[in-house]
Amino acid sequence: MKKGLLAVIAVIIAVGATLGIVCGTGALTASSAGEKVIVIDAGHGGIDAGVLGINTSTKESDINLAIAKQLQGYFSDAGFTAVLTRKNNAGLYGLSTKGFKMRDMKKRKEIIEQYKADMVISVHQNFCPLPSRRGGQVFYEKTSECGKALAECIQSAFNNMEECVKKNTPLVGDYYMLKCTENPSVIVECGFLSNAEDEALLISTEYQKKLAYAIFKGAVSYYS
Repeated sequence: MKKGLLAVIAVIIAVGATLGIVCGTGALTASSAGEKVIVIDAGHGGIDAGVLGINTSTKESDINLAIAKQLQGYFSDAGFTAVLTRKNNAGLYGLSTKGFKMRDMKKRKEIIEQYKADMVISVHQNFCPLPSRRGGQVFYEKTSECGKALAECIQSAFNNMEECVKKNTPLVGDYYMLKCTENPSVIVECGFLSNAEDEALLISTEYQKKLAYAIFKGAVSYYS
């Protein structure tokens, strides 16, 4: 498995060089991959379920964790050091008392700083009053050029998925998790739980694997 994914990295880099597609400034090799620490943040958790599926009421927090674990596996198998901020269904806030949300986010920031993350990917699901809205959307901090470059790479990978019905562009987001490091950091909204078609995909294990692999490919192409 590890050799297979390292081969994928080589293919991504080779294709990117051939087509002139360069999303980052540093070349990635099999040896340098092990030096990169990727912090993967599964949004929400515990009493904070996030948004719910419009038909199944599936918790966003559960989908986030499932995708984050798949993503960790892809990075780890390819030789990266991949760290999860949240490893189970519980939140990171301790007691569920007043101010739990901020305690939760500060704990995530502590983990990012503790591991000196070279890249942060925060996994979420979207919701919109307009049920027609669909597809993956990536956010970055407006002052971060490296964050924008990473967002563009992952957004491109989303747009190239066979399930993509509308190609989106990455957007600026004013979110706490984007301000926890000076290194590239993005929030990845994998789809809309307010859309029945997206929801049916997002609760599927196979599609969760596809999403995780698309995020992984986009992140690796950032280093190409």
